[in-house]
Amino acid sequence: MNEQPASHSSNGESDTDLVARAQQGDTRAFDDLVRKYTPKLYGLVYNMTSNREDTADLLQDIFAKAYRSLQRFMGKSSFYTWIYSISVNMTLNFLKKRGRYTKVSLDDVDTGIQNDPTFIEVTTAAKSTLREVNIHELQKRLNEAMMKLSQDHRTVVTLYDVQGLQHAEISQILGVSEGTVRSRLFYAHRQLQTYLEDFVK
Repeated sequence: MNEQPASHSSNGESDTDLVARAQQGDTRAFDDLVRKYTPKLYGLVYNMTSNREDTADLLQDIFAKAYRSLQRFMGKSSFYTWIYSISVNMTLNFLKKRGRYTKVSLDDVDTGIQNDPTFIEVTTAAKSTLREVNIHELQKRLNEAMMKLSQDHRTVVTLYDVQGLQHAEISQILGVSEGTVRSRLFYAHRQLQTYLEDFVK
């Protein structure tokens, strides 16, 4: 069950052990889980919202919900899959309530994405031209392209290309078949390449 990335904390405790302790009321164990998963979940939520304030607010809400729901976590999936599912669902709900993606100021986008080098690895088209183009400009273009994707497509690209999850893991997190994950990825990658085509020729 603990074959997923980041399955052990810095002191060697597995997620299973930390969850068991947290379920017994050990708040330090839950703090360890928060520390362990904050960097990855920040990347996940930020790449879906492109807004640092929204990301910080959502992360607080995500961990609060996870803490409240922890007694119901039965360990049928890994904690890792469970916390990702909560994060994706809460972020998608947030985006739906907002009604549409708000326009992000380019200054905000630039400074945020500069700190997230994995973001520019989303498409092979982008990867192959990094040395030939102005990376700063490419980051802007890639973010704009990501913002044009539907929520479903943006989510699979974020989980697969940015977070590095496998099709089976994404399938579990989103509650859809692996075939659906693959078809969404195929479509999303094709859309991104179309959006970036003029820039990366």
